[in-house]
Amino acid sequence: MSFYSLELCAGGGGQALGLEGAGFHHVGVVEYEPQFCTTLRMNRPHWNVIQQDIRDFQPSGFGDVDLIAGGVPCPPFSIAGKQLGSDDERDMFPTALDIISKVRPRAIMLENVQGLASAKFRDYRNDLLKKLGKMGYEAEWKVLQASDFGVPQLRPRFILVGMRADDMRHFSWPEPALSAPTVGETLVDLMGANGWLGTEEWVAKANRIAPTLVGGSKKHGGPDLGPTRAKRQWRELGVDGMGLADEAPDVTTPEDKLPRLTVRMVARIQGFPDEWQFSGKKTASYRQVGNAFPPPVARAVGRRIIAAFKRLKADAKYGHAEAQLRLFEEPAKMSWKRKKAPKL
Repeated sequence: MSFYSLELCAGGGGQALGLEGAGFHHVGVVEYEPQFCTTLRMNRPHWNVIQQDIRDFQPSGFGDVDLIAGGVPCPPFSIAGKQLGSDDERDMFPTALDIISKVRPRAIMLENVQGLASAKFRDYRNDLLKKLGKMGYEAEWKVLQASDFGVPQLRPRFILVGMRADDMRHFSWPEPALSAPTVGETLVDLMGANGWLGTEEWVAKANRIAPTLVGGSKKHGGPDLGPTRAKRQWRELGVDGMGLADEAPDVTTPEDKLPRLTVRMVARIQGFPDEWQFSGKKTASYRQVGNAFPPPVARAVGRRIIAAFKRLKADAKYGHAEAQLRLFEEPAKMSWKRKKAPKL
């Protein structure tokens, strides 16, 4: 049994990668930023990457997909911004709902920042649920902590999952599954790759998970690890958060010097596998990493969606849905056959 998805606002590929790991096959991956699209094509040549603003995207031809997923832009709801919500022209939820209404997938999964969960946006959230209800979907919001799924970072994300009633009654949110390693445990091999003599002492100091990574925008001057408070937290972990490094420290680096992280180190903290490469220079690459939805979290939610499709439920008699899903594992790469190809 195969399940197909259409990804909106794919960014650097975090959510798409996680959903692929859950068992979804992407028939379309929509992203506006050219550099981000290059990253997607470079890592997954077989994906149908569509470089387009979702406000201009025409979803005709994608009517057979099981899931529409996406990380719609978060500035309207981020505590780092003005929190204008629906009054912010960057609010893409209405566009996503329009695409959903045209495609009518079996399920939807949209993620955003925790700021959207605040009381200030209660009416906004309820309005979205009402609109989805009119389309025939039952939907739920939930805040998930990335660290509960093995991601070594304080990164809460607010996720919306919706399905038809007969599917939704089989859906359950993923439970915390893995204890997150510390920053030191996560990066020990990368930090010591060039022979830095201070690696062991640094690992002992970097003994907690990381603060939230902030990717910033194109208007942001250069790559750093966030606002003043975040930089202070990074310093407590033995990291210079004022910028990023091109390489790990080497044998000539003083043992007591605070090292900067490389893009690869930051990507690992975000939950990307080491083989996932990012196109562009340091600033462009860091934007892709810092704005991403951690793949392990997307995978966990995606597997629960598939479990609902397959009518699997956590049950003492039959075992956990995750264990049942292993009975249905299929190769990741498959062709998608449909009656009519989309016009792109």
